Amino acid sequence: MARTLKSDKILFLAALVLVCASVVMVYSASAVQAMAKYQASYFFLYKQLAWAIIGVGLMFGVMHVDYRVYRRPRLIWMLLGVTVVLLIGVFFFGERNNTQRWITLGVASIQPSELAKLASILFTAALLERRMHRVNEPAYALVPIGAVTFVLACLILREPDFGTTAVLIAIVAAMVFAAGVSWRYIAGAVLVLAPTAAALVLSSPYRRERLLTFMDPWKDPLGNGFQIIHSLFAIGSGGVLGKGLMAGIEKLYYIPEPHTDFIYAVIGEELGLIGTTITLVCFAIIAWRGLRACLLAPDRFGALVALGITMMIALQALVNISVVTAMLPTKGIPLPFVSNGGSSLLINLVAMGILLNISQQSSATAAMAGHRVTDWTFSEQGA
Repeated sequence: MARTLKSDKILFLAALVLVCASVVMVYSASAVQAMAKYQASYFFLYKQLAWAIIGVGLMFGVMHVDYRVYRRPRLIWMLLGVTVVLLIGVFFFGERNNTQRWITLGVASIQPSELAKLASILFTAALLERRMHRVNEPAYALVPIGAVTFVLACLILREPDFGTTAVLIAIVAAMVFAAGVSWRYIAGAVLVLAPTAAALVLSSPYRRERLLTFMDPWKDPLGNGFQIIHSLFAIGSGGVLGKGLMAGIEKLYYIPEPHTDFIYAVIGEELGLIGTTITLVCFAIIAWRGLRACLLAPDRFGALVALGITMMIALQALVNISVVTAMLPTKGIPLPFVSNGGSSLLINLVAMGILLNISQQSSATAAMAGHRVTDWTFSEQGA
């Protein structure tokens, strides 16, 4: 008799809470600016609600598809090919805020760099599953992963989008590290990437300015430090309970486009410590359940995909919240599930659907194994 798979209700609810918060907070953060720009206070609300409905529908569908279908080479290469074409395609569209990150189709926009993260996770997991037993042979395992990651990273960096590039490389690095790569290769990668990153930051005027602003935002409080200072004002003025939904002040042109990367500051001002804590707890739950699915996954591919998706969501959340609270220099990285943006929301919900399916399979494996971590995980079995 076929085994009925049980959904991870905790993981599902954590994601759903964040999506619901997104719809509410995007409206609260954007209503005044939407009225001034589009003469419709509900402009961003309707768009975000539409993306949320489509995304949740896709998540439901994807969570019922066996994750093993994504290891097929033809599917992975097709996904990578589409991603590369889209990443090149952004340069044929106009700039937005001095960047070329979007393909605009009428009222909708596509941000291919979001798809690049998921494509790289599936490619890296599939290749490592087949070649993990020789992961420390660079030409056999590491070079193909490095080549694909390098192409995607260069295209994203060209947009320019340094933050997403760094996140992409960090996700792939975490997956390769989990596969058991030798420390000498890790040390070598750090010796190459660290000075490269420093050179990219220091050679770019706007990145250098962001770094200097991070070190002392009060040096230019009405210029470069304006956004981060008012972000801190918003979080600090919210107190424990917040000023109340729609009652925030800093979103009124003090924080530019508060419904995007700095929406966590609006949550802090309007919902206070309680609102920001609930948001953090939801991301902590996703990280916990994602890593649990990774450790209990029935095979290496599932474990690596679960790790990559968990890293993608948790790392972006950590970076975004750190930027909003002035713990990191400003980066153009949205808060997963919460910030306004259709591409980010759709890709994260599709990724969550894959993670939920892996979690279903992991729960079944745990039940059969008496809740023990499967012996194969990141081992040499099958070499």
